[in-house]
Amino acid sequence: MKRETTIRLASLALWGILAVAGVRPAFGQNPTDAPAKPAGRGIPSLGDADIENTTEDPLKGWKADNGPLTGLQSPTLGTVQSPHNYWIPGFQYGSTIQNGDAGTGSTGWFSDHYFAANVSLLEQWSGAQFALNYAGGGFVTTQTGQDNGWYQQLAVAQTFEGKRWQVQLLDQFSYLPVSQFGFGGGTGLGLPGVGGTTGPSVPGVGGSVAPNQSIYAAVGPRYTNSWTTQFTYQTSARSSVTVGGSYGLLRFTQSGNVDTDTYIGNVGYNYQLTKEDTIGAFYRFTAYHFQNEPEAIGDHIINVAYGRKITRRLALQLNGGPEISTYRVAIGGQKRTTAGSGGANLTYGFQQGDVTLSYFHGLNSGSGVLIGSNSDQFTVTASRRVTRVWNVHGNFGYAKNRPLTSQTGAQGIGYDSFYAGAGVDRPITREVNFSVAYTAQIQKASATVCTGTGCDNSSTQHVITFNLQWHTRPLVLP
Repeated sequence: MKRETTIRLASLALWGILAVAGVRPAFGQNPTDAPAKPAGRGIPSLGDADIENTTEDPLKGWKADNGPLTGLQSPTLGTVQSPHNYWIPGFQYGSTIQNGDAGTGSTGWFSDHYFAANVSLLEQWSGAQFALNYAGGGFVTTQTGQDNGWYQQLAVAQTFEGKRWQVQLLDQFSYLPVSQFGFGGGTGLGLPGVGGTTGPSVPGVGGSVAPNQSIYAAVGPRYTNSWTTQFTYQTSARSSVTVGGSYGLLRFTQSGNVDTDTYIGNVGYNYQLTKEDTIGAFYRFTAYHFQNEPEAIGDHIINVAYGRKITRRLALQLNGGPEISTYRVAIGGQKRTTAGSGGANLTYGFQQGDVTLSYFHGLNSGSGVLIGSNSDQFTVTASRRVTRVWNVHGNFGYAKNRPLTSQTGAQGIGYDSFYAGAGVDRPITREVNFSVAYTAQIQKASATVCTGTGCDNSSTQHVITFNLQWHTRPLVLP
């Protein structure tokens, strides 16, 4: 773990040194200054110009999301195009006040204090774009039996595009003292980078791709990483093929949890019906390996998919189909099972806010608690501006994880995890933003074949989150 953390910190330090080598303020320049750098060229759209909508006034300054429907990334509303390459350093203080732990059922109030440096960076070339959001520092806790530690979050994307092809490199990393499922309560504490409209948009990977952490019973600090690569080639004016892969890991610093490795291979076909509607089909193989466990799972899914994208307004993706799972060690006397899998992602933007929903049904790694699980996971987030400066936000998540077979002890327990919360945020100045939120985290455990107090792991945790972020104005890269 120390080696991986050292490499990441060294890489980020190198980026900072290169950026500092020639920056100047992006805003507030005197009219007598040298002429501003010409607008950076955005990466071209994948597809013919008569298919892409680029002439409507509401889309001025926006670039459409041209990621493949059957790929491994999540759909977005598009991205705001910046006239400059830039980087933004900042600082963040966050604090959570909570009663006990939703996973262990412990009681008593304690607080965690997070101190982090933030940085966001956007670099564009002709046919390429690099975007990075990072937050890193440490946390101090008053919880009995827990040590102080590190706090890290990273999202980075590199895209290359030609006339008929696209290559995407995506990476998501975090090192947190608790589960990512509901972490931050919708405030900036749960996101890397400086946030807001100044932070570059980095596409995320789909909910079925990133290592799952939706069971609160996993305890202690953990780090997770998901590295994704995919290649898309346009075979005709409306059709394309996608090939990609991903490697994800979930590691815990305390014993008693299950460390996992996830390997994914994906191939898909996309057909664009209109400038807004796409259909497709994909095959995806996922291998789950569990550290120090004899079991390994191979999961095959074949899904058909439908997508609809309206830049700045709507991003919809639906998929479903059969799922065949194979086991190295027989489960319930079987080495193969057949079920269904599917998912949905929806983001809707309106004038004063936005709403995002996601749903996933299928097999996952077990969130560091189970040796694989059958899962249903649903999340929704919403935000709305209510005055010139005040915004309100709310979020809800539910995850149902069931063991793959009836067993005794921990492997025979099913988990229902919930979080629900709301908060407000406002800018204090152009460079300072404050947010506060309340979140309830609830976990209910149900044993299939289990007796005794060890099978009762239901609890509720109340979390109040404060977050204060400061950042400079964007600094132009030469």
